[in-house]
This record gives sequence, structure tokens and C-alpha cells, in this order.
Amino acid sequence: MVFFRTVNLNETTPVISAGGVTLRLPQSGDYHAWANLREQSREFLTPWEPVWPSDDLTRAAFRRRLKRYLEDQRNDVAYAFLVFRDDDNALVGGLTIANIRRGVAQAGSIGYWIGAPFARQGYMTAALRALIPFAFNTLRLHRLEAACIPSNTASIRLLEKTGFRREGYARGYLCINGQWQDHLLYARLQDDRD
Repeated sequence: MVFFRTVNLNETTPVISAGGVTLRLPQSGDYHAWANLREQSREFLTPWEPVWPSDDLTRAAFRRRLKRYLEDQRNDVAYAFLVFRDDDNALVGGLTIANIRRGVAQAGSIGYWIGAPFARQGYMTAALRALIPFAFNTLRLHRLEAACIPSNTASIRLLEKTGFRREGYARGYLCINGQWQDHLLYARLQDDRD
């Protein structure tokens, strides 16, 4: 039994549009755009992500990823979105609410990535601002958490612009780019404002 589950498992994840971007669940037809953008952005993303599996950009790996996303959503433990620019429907990045804890916590962790050609243009800020009402109103979470490497000034700015507050410092928190990295810890509560 899931305590405080508020999402009907028969529902599909909604399409969320705001601020010039649209967020939706990844679909099989997104494979080429996703693989191309990730490959084009590999050098840009590598310092901030876990080591990519050797088959990460293959169609088979993408299918496994989609299957896991659907299973996670069905189990109310994570919700994955791709982010598209409204002007031309170009894929610009991805955003996930993961590690959802129900009951007395009602919390989840966000993760995000932006393709190199679209970085520092406001797309991820718009996407995160669009996701926040979904997290609090639809999923009925009380708390969103995020962590970033201290040298990732773009991520720090993104979190602070969208109302996240720094709460701490975690040593050796996540294995990023093959090394255990310290992270700054951020959170936003349902009642917090930008």
C-alpha cells in the first residue's frame, strides 16, 4: 500500500506547457532527437552526469529507459519528462522527479539536463518553473529536493531562480563522471515562493 498516493495509476502523465516549453513523457518516436542531442552534448554533459553505459545511445537502451520510466510512473516513484521548445518542437533537454517518498515525507528529488546548443537560454528555468506546480498540485508533494556540484554555477543559478534554497553540503554524495563528488543540497517547499 502506498500511503498518500494521490495520482490515479490509469492516468497518463500530462503534457505541461508554460514559458515557451512543453514537458511530456518520452516516447519511442523521440529516440533519434534524444540520441542526437545527447551525443552532440556529450562533452558538455559529462562533467555533471554519471558515467554513460557503453550502449547508452542505442535504440535498445532507449527502449529499456522508456520501459523503466513507465514502470516508475506506474509505481509512483518517478516521473520523467523531455523538454521541447514550443517555437519549433525541438528537444532541448530532460527533467525528472525521482526518488518519490510518500507518507510523512511527501518528497521527491529533481534531476535535469540541457543539450549544449540550448544551454543558458532560459529553457531549463522555464521547464523547472512549469514542473513545480505539477509536483506540488498534481503529485501533492510537500518538498522538492535537488543537489548540484559546487562548481556548477549554472545549476546553482537555476535552482536559486526557481525558489530553491540551499540547505547543506553533502560530502561524496553522488558518483559523477566516475568520481564521488561533493554536492550542495537544495530544497523547495510547497509554500515557498520564487
